[in-house]
Amino acid sequence: MFITGFAIFLGLVFIFIKLPRRTMLRWLNYDVVLDVAVTLIVLVVHFGTFSGVMAATFAGLLTSVGTSLAKRAFGHIKGDLYYPGLIRLKV
Repeated sequence: MFITGFAIFLGLVFIFIKLPRRTMLRWLNYDVVLDVAVTLIVLVVHFGTFSGVMAATFAGLLTSVGTSLAKRAFGHIKGDLYYPGLIRLKV
């Protein structure tokens, strides 16, 4: 179940990496909404078995940690202002 949760999270990370930088930084402004949305979507998709719900919960937890770290590392865009993180991106 942890491997399945990690695989779900890894798929989300690869989708996030493929986004244009400005889109990624704008989405990181809404990190809590993103965490809740991803957690609810994977819970609905994997509902029905205990291992599916636990994998979805683990994926949601990893997503929450990942978006928090990404926001701290890369920053975010709020409106038209870029708030840089520890790693500055060219936007």
